[in-house]
Amino acid sequence: MDKSGAEQIEYRDTSRKALDSDQDVLYQAYASKSPEWHQKMTRTLLRKVDSHLLPFLVLMYLLNFLDRNNLSQARLGSLEKDLGMKGTDYNLATSILFVGYLLMQLPSNLLLTRIRPSRFLGVAMAIWGIISACQAATQSFAGLVVSRFFLGFVEAPFFPGAVMLMSSWYTRQELSHRIAWFYSGSSLANAFGGLIGAGVLGNLDGAHGIAGWRWLFIIEGCITVGVSVLAAIFLPNYPATTSWLDDQERAYAQWRLIHDAGEADDATSSSIKEALAMVFADKRIYLFILLQHTSLLSQNFQYFFPTIVKTLGYGNIETLLITAPVWIATFLVSLVVTYTSGKTNDRSLHIICLMLVSVVGGIICTATTNTGAKFFAMFLMPMGAVSAYQIIIAWVANSFPRPLVKRSAAIAIANMLGNTASIYGSYMWPSSSGPRYIPGGSATAAIALLVALIALVIRLVHQKMNQRLEAVESSEDVPPGDNLESRAVGFRYIL
Repeated sequence: MDKSGAEQIEYRDTSRKALDSDQDVLYQAYASKSPEWHQKMTRTLLRKVDSHLLPFLVLMYLLNFLDRNNLSQARLGSLEKDLGMKGTDYNLATSILFVGYLLMQLPSNLLLTRIRPSRFLGVAMAIWGIISACQAATQSFAGLVVSRFFLGFVEAPFFPGAVMLMSSWYTRQELSHRIAWFYSGSSLANAFGGLIGAGVLGNLDGAHGIAGWRWLFIIEGCITVGVSVLAAIFLPNYPATTSWLDDQERAYAQWRLIHDAGEADDATSSSIKEALAMVFADKRIYLFILLQHTSLLSQNFQYFFPTIVKTLGYGNIETLLITAPVWIATFLVSLVVTYTSGKTNDRSLHIICLMLVSVVGGIICTATTNTGAKFFAMFLMPMGAVSAYQIIIAWVANSFPRPLVKRSAAIAIANMLGNTASIYGSYMWPSSSGPRYIPGGSATAAIALLVALIALVIRLVHQKMNQRLEAVESSEDVPPGDNLESRAVGFRYIL
């Protein structure tokens, strides 16, 4: 037997001994309970967790995306004229946010395993709200670029941190649908952003001598700061340290994680260096990075959506109003497909089908000038790409279940490198290519097809790994190259 195989067997034996000694009493106490007892206990626990955790995270992400994306509504006001913007200046102002976002992504998510999440995410939210409101004071394009860079820098901890926090509460089967509710904040932000933008630009433009787009930044930034105070106080942390659960519920919440993936979360079980080593030693991370990268690239149209919709020939206010139905429909579709994804324990087939919907939307959007057909295509593009992405981020968290620092690092790395797509993807939609936007629409369709193919490859990889796991359990041996986290009896990777 080679050294790698021997090390893995030793790790497996050591881990199982630790599991037996530290968690066996807890595990056996609940494992012996009847299915009816588990169903009742799970319903009670999830009711409490859902009501305490999800509403805050959805609201926080709604405001996160609103503060990030309100530039697209401000563009329909006098933003570009007031700041002397021309050519691809808007594309640069959009992409620069993600430079700051990427720089802070990994360190912030690893720090989250050491700092109370409610405090950490709440403070980050307050700072990005202040910066968002301060965009209203910019007097030049350079000032806007600087403020957008720092906005991305302080927004970075939130998205991967929230996903990691949810994965510390929910089993893999439950996580997909909860992430859908969480990520619905982006669709709702786009819907409400259009409505708020229409109201502010239509009614506050010039009020007290302040342009409408400046009022937009002020109002939305101040709302964010207000909510951040509540989040820092009331957002839950981890099951073992939560006061609104009784002792039995806290123990059961941890047992569910043990039962689902082999061990409970322990923020101090591995160092950051060990976490990074574990993640990059797992070759699947490169596939998931590519999947998340191409998926985000396929939905860059979000940051130009009001401008794209304006090609239908409506005025600025009407354009903002008619974007709302598109995102409400996307929100509803995402809830349905993520629910079926969780119930069927399938990720890849859902992603493939949804990305093909986006492919059709991209083709129609560029192939015709018919108003009705183009508007229909504008429904298909986000309904496919955005809904699929919600399943993708759940798949990442599902596929690197334990330990906590490995999962946290995997989520952050995939999100960090995935979001590099937004730096150059914003140049796919130059204003010079309007009104048909053939380069952007064609590239979006091609990239969406690539996302579907990558999802198929990961499905085949997981199928092969599950076959090895079956061999492990039957032969009591660990084949070289097997993932160390898969030591839990009965564990299988989700396809």
